[in-house]
Amino acid sequence: MTTTERPKLAGLRRLVLAFVNSWKGFRGAFRSEAAFRQEVALAVVLLPLGAWLGRTPVEKALLVSSVLLVLIVELLNTGIETVVDRIGLERHELSGLAKDVGSTAVLLSFGVLVVIWGFLLLG
Repeated sequence: MTTTERPKLAGLRRLVLAFVNSWKGFRGAFRSEAAFRQEVALAVVLLPLGAWLGRTPVEKALLVSSVLLVLIVELLNTGIETVVDRIGLERHELSGLAKDVGSTAVLLSFGVLVVIWGFLLLG
C-alpha cells in the first residue's frame, strides 16, 4: 500500500460512511440544482399518491419506482454536469454533448414516468 492509499473500510463503519456520503450528495444536489428541488417536490406528492393509487403491489411498485427513477437520473445528470464544470467552464463541444446527453436521460426518465402512470391510471 502506498502512502496515498487508505485502508479499505469494512462492516458497519463502511455502511455508515456510505450513508453519510450519500446524504451529502443529496443535500448538495438539493442546494445547487433547482431542477432537483422541483423533482423532489413532485416526488413528495407522487410517491404517496402512487402507493395509494396502485391497485396491486406490482402497480404500486411501478408507480413509485418511476418517480424514484427520475430522481436517480437527475442525480446522475447533476454529477455529470458537476464534473464537466470542474474540468472547465469554457465552451467545448464534448462538454456540451455530455451535458445534453445527461439532460436527455432525465427527459426520457420523465417519459417512463408518464407512460407508466398513463397506462396504469388511464388504461
